[in-house]
Amino acid sequence: MLLETIERETGPAPQHSVIWLHGLGADGGDFVPILPELVRPAWPPIRFVFPHAPVRPVTINNGVPMRAWYDIREADLANRADEAGVAASEQQVEALIAREVERGVPASRIFLAGFSQGGAITLAAGLRRSEPLAGLIALSTYIPAAHKAATVLVDGANAQPVFMGHGTQDPVVPLRAGEHGAALLRELGFAVDWHAYPMPHSVCLEEIRDLGDWLSRRLTSA
Repeated sequence: MLLETIERETGPAPQHSVIWLHGLGADGGDFVPILPELVRPAWPPIRFVFPHAPVRPVTINNGVPMRAWYDIREADLANRADEAGVAASEQQVEALIAREVERGVPASRIFLAGFSQGGAITLAAGLRRSEPLAGLIALSTYIPAAHKAATVLVDGANAQPVFMGHGTQDPVVPLRAGEHGAALLRELGFAVDWHAYPMPHSVCLEEIRDLGDWLSRRLTSA
């Protein structure tokens, strides 16, 4: 079954889509409010799709059920992500991508974005995309099971451009984890646009502005 989503279209008959994955404990509505700051008048019509992650117990939060893309077993990044949960969420994201294709938006015009846990799923799914998306947007996040990234990378996946943003004061996903992810992606052949901001585990106006610039270069040339 497809995940429930919130959708916003910036104009009629959109031929571009952005699928945006929220962070732990939030829901699809979390990033809807940034659209007025992000979207620019010169852009073609875009469909923004904000899915709700399933509700599941989260070990690190005493097993309390909440919306999560995967279980977090411990604070250590090397063992943080529940790999079965990551794989299941990747499949759910792929189903959302397939629906956009069925609605007339080719993969080459679909962006996959995510914050924190959602960003981890974005990068994990991106490594396995044999048909490249228009781009990957990963905010305040890391690559789950990073030691396996080279073994799961499929041919053509590194054609996807990547925007990464991270807070220098992030207490949840340390800056070094984001930096390591960006460096690893570059080693694997991805073009990564990396940005750091003086903020905690959040987003800021400067980041939204930089992301808008990055998107503009791709939307106006598509």
